[in-house]
Amino acid sequence: DQFYRLDELLDLSGIPVTRWHGDVAMSHKKRLLDRPAGILQITPESLEAMLINRSNDIVRLFGELRFVVIDEIHTLTGTDRGNQIICQLARIGHLIGREPRRIGLSATIGDPSLAAAWLAGGTQTPVDIPRFEEGKIRWRLGLEHFYIQNTGKDQSTDPGAGESADPEGAPADPADRMGQATAAAIADAMAQAAAERATRAGLDAGYEYMYDCVKDKKSLVFANSREETEYLCATFRQIARERSEPDVFLIHHGNLSASIREEAEAKMKDEEIFAVTCATVTMELGIDIGRLERVLQSQAPNSVTSFLQRLGRSGRRGAPPEMMMVFREEDPLPNTPLPQLIPWELLRGIAIIQLYIEERFIEPPARRIMPMSLLFHQTLSMLAASGELTPRRLAECVLSLPPFAAVTKEDYRTLLVSMLEHEYLQMTEEKGLIVGLAGERLLKSFKFYAVFKDSEDYTVRAGSDEIGTITTPPPVGDRFALAGRVWEVEELDVQRKLIYVRQVDGKMEVSWPGDFGEINTRILERMRRVLAEDTVYPYLKPNARHRLEVARHVARNTGMTGEGSHCLLPLGGYSWCLFPWLGTRSFRTLRKFLQRCGGEFRISNLEFEGCYYMTFRMERGNDYELISALDRIASTQGIDCEALVQTGELPVFEKYDEYVPGELLRRAYAADRLRADEVIRRLHEMAEEY
Repeated sequence: DQFYRLDELLDLSGIPVTRWHGDVAMSHKKRLLDRPAGILQITPESLEAMLINRSNDIVRLFGELRFVVIDEIHTLTGTDRGNQIICQLARIGHLIGREPRRIGLSATIGDPSLAAAWLAGGTQTPVDIPRFEEGKIRWRLGLEHFYIQNTGKDQSTDPGAGESADPEGAPADPADRMGQATAAAIADAMAQAAAERATRAGLDAGYEYMYDCVKDKKSLVFANSREETEYLCATFRQIARERSEPDVFLIHHGNLSASIREEAEAKMKDEEIFAVTCATVTMELGIDIGRLERVLQSQAPNSVTSFLQRLGRSGRRGAPPEMMMVFREEDPLPNTPLPQLIPWELLRGIAIIQLYIEERFIEPPARRIMPMSLLFHQTLSMLAASGELTPRRLAECVLSLPPFAAVTKEDYRTLLVSMLEHEYLQMTEEKGLIVGLAGERLLKSFKFYAVFKDSEDYTVRAGSDEIGTITTPPPVGDRFALAGRVWEVEELDVQRKLIYVRQVDGKMEVSWPGDFGEINTRILERMRRVLAEDTVYPYLKPNARHRLEVARHVARNTGMTGEGSHCLLPLGGYSWCLFPWLGTRSFRTLRKFLQRCGGEFRISNLEFEGCYYMTFRMERGNDYELISALDRIASTQGIDCEALVQTGELPVFEKYDEYVPGELLRRAYAADRLRADEVIRRLHEMAEEY
């Protein structure tokens, strides 16, 4: 998408634009190789291939390089792919003898100084951080809630966005309120009709409502997973069939074929075509889709950053950004445990909005201190490009790369010894290091150039059309969902990883492996305030407002909030529930700390839900004694994150972790996935509640 925009922009300038990635024909690349000039638009994977396979040509190709532009840097800091780019720039700078100017772009950077430090990694170049006046922001927001079973009653709300939510507290434009009574009456009639249709068709009123939100509007529908995106698209198509309305629904995520994704992008850009696209993060960034009337979000995003990126897709061309968030949850039964009575997703959505409205808070860029998988990768890459190097010289070259500043020589020696033992490296008679037989097997595959984890996906074809990929192949005759449709397997070619299918009617769920990102502690803390305060947020629609009132009532009556409230509450018998209000890393740390130090209280059966709460069985002591003991240990002895990782654990997360010694993986896990300071502070606050 960027290539076409740049190419058009520079059409008459005489400045060539060359795109370079796996889907570009070699004939296009050859022009740049013959005469390096203009703008090169390239992926980290293709640049890695250049550094390995054209190492002797790097000085000629990049000798005149002046500027490096890295787009959407907030998605790269703290990731192996982002750190791979920094490694590549450091290697190119070393080869050509100078540092080209680096420029980082992002609309959502929480702490610009941290992003600047990452961008300048390995250089002495000062970083300029532009400062902009905080303009007054006007949004049109609406949050609504539905119980999954409830398809016929108490679901009446306006399917439009809520009142304008002004971060400065100014009232909405009076013009927005014109005809309010008439609009409310129409909305009630629409909602009632939708509920009746849902009951007749066996559909869900929440999905009917979401359909009405985007009906007759050019919209993006965001979900937090590929599974949910697929199911939403299939459901909207089902509702369209039930209503005898046109199917205008498209889908966009990373497992779809390029042709399907490009079709969605082209139709969203076309002002003459009305379309609704269900998407994951793939539509959150970069792609120019022109005038968009509304964004619909299913459940809450994981971060303020993601919320702002998605909201910012709408409201261009002068109109205010507009988003509806719709929340669906199971209707609690009379015997539902306390923690499941709380609408966690709704609380998170409100907290994310309020954090930005009140404080302009955006999550700071992540950092990774011990990127062991990338260290393994760059070691092989450096040797493949350089040929034979002495261990000392290899260590000097690799450990001088900015992402490895915290890796000690002893840690690197441990990795090199392991790589030699497993034949990823080989020592020559002259005591130099070269790539070993096992390393050669890795380097032979084009997949080596990517540092992100790739699954062994199967390509799905319907006739001559490529549909996309799935991870697990179903047997012949079975059905699965992809691209918002259902397919029946006609033939399975396991050796070539091909699945031949035909389209059938219906709707099914599909699953892909993967995690859903981290949540910042500030969001959890603001969720607690949402539950404790009495504020009526103007963007909540009636069902959501009522659901929040019920949750606040439950929280007050159970001691979660209010005078004398506590974070650790009894559930009856030996069962307890802890609400620590900590983000993902700190919650994980507290859970391991509790398991390690709770022996004298005979704690067992510890279970948890995201980073919202943990339940466990405690057969000795009470809440005061447990929290006091944990606070005393944390305050006097501190929390040693490395000691919390058990010797037998093999925390494999990144692509090349399986090739890294266990002791290094455990140290990396402690450094990059645990956090002690917030836990120590929170335990002290819990103890003071008593």
